[in-house]
Amino acid sequence: MTDLSGFQVATRWPARDIDRLQLYSFPTPNGVKISIALEELGLPYEAHLIDITKNETWTDHFLSLNPNGKIPAIVDPDGPGGKPLALFESGAILLYLAEKADRLIPADSAARYETIQWVFFQMAGVGPMFGQLGFFYKFAGKEIEDKRPLDRYANESKRLMGVLEGRLKGRQWIMGDEYTIADIATFPWVRTLRDFYQADDLIGLSDFPETIAWLDRCLARPASQKGLTIPARG
Repeated sequence: MTDLSGFQVATRWPARDIDRLQLYSFPTPNGVKISIALEELGLPYEAHLIDITKNETWTDHFLSLNPNGKIPAIVDPDGPGGKPLALFESGAILLYLAEKADRLIPADSAARYETIQWVFFQMAGVGPMFGQLGFFYKFAGKEIEDKRPLDRYANESKRLMGVLEGRLKGRQWIMGDEYTIADIATFPWVRTLRDFYQADDLIGLSDFPETIAWLDRCLARPASQKGLTIPARG
């Protein structure tokens, strides 16, 4: 039987089944990447709601798992060598899960690195830029009279959408015919841009028909529909 007693986070959010992978998350674009991937892979897991609206990521229990104080994070009781493994950063977790299950990532070495390249594109560009746009367009930042920050992030978000549009022309998925962690990493952020930030007037989403069609294909997958609701907000 796996022993998770060495993980402080488990004393605040105890596992019901200690042999299952433990997901600590909240249904944000970064958080749902992992629940969607887990649903796609069919790996047994338990989801624990870490309520970011109550600053639960800044508790000592969660910081012991991720000192950066961000969701998502996981503890896999059956990590490399059969030993428990804790991980944070959604891109790293996606790569780990894909390699663990030997799915959602190409077997071919060159295609594998190309997939990782697109995951990094999301992590370094799409997520940070779309997130800043959301702050200045939908949240407290909209009260700032100086609109240069909003213009900056809107223009960069449009540019990144253009990169995706070019990549998806003539392709079903980012890597062509194979659905991968590159799609899972990216589509929750495009969904947020359209459906939560409601930034169509700002970005002009009709200018990116390939990307929007791809988004709808991603959303139609059963694993996406389920994973987007995990963990439940309570």
